[in-house]
Amino acid sequence: MTRNIIAILRGITPPEAAAAASALIDAGITKIEVPLNSPDPFDSIKSMADAHGHHALIGAGTVLSTDDVGRVAQAGGKLIVSPNTDPRVIVTTKTAGLQSWPGVMTPTECFAALKNGADGLKIFPGTLLGPDGLRAIRAVLPTGTQVYAVGGAGPENFADWFAASADGFGIGSALYKPGMTVADIAARARDIVAAYDAARA
Repeated sequence: MTRNIIAILRGITPPEAAAAASALIDAGITKIEVPLNSPDPFDSIKSMADAHGHHALIGAGTVLSTDDVGRVAQAGGKLIVSPNTDPRVIVTTKTAGLQSWPGVMTPTECFAALKNGADGLKIFPGTLLGPDGLRAIRAVLPTGTQVYAVGGAGPENFADWFAASADGFGIGSALYKPGMTVADIAARARDIVAAYDAARA
């Protein structure tokens, strides 16, 4: 069983990427992004995609340009996550056959992202909007729109976000910080998945 969780591995390096991805996948997290402000991010994406791309959705976060979309695709990535809503990035992503998850905060950004083909929306930073804000925006979004909360969403409030109609989450430092061992990542991933499952139930 997989969960609607995108693991955000900010700061990961290529030598550790494939093993870290394996630990996440084993725990039930099969969507993984490497933010492009990490060391050699395209090498990490390629390493993970080569090893696990057939049973996990691997890609990049903090994607701000169309050129970077192309580099992610060349590395074998299939997921593009951004902190903002840039129609050019979204259209380029979809033209390349990748999934697009732009960052949104307002109804205007939500509808602009969807109009340009986004697969889902990333509420970012979630702390600013909060579950109440999501609940209000959900009232006007098209039925079936996938919305993930990122930043300020975690085990302590998964239930609140689910109650407000969140479909999933992006989880960063609660899952990975530079210097962590694979065993650390695996343990944190299991705890996150257990909390997710409990809140979902």
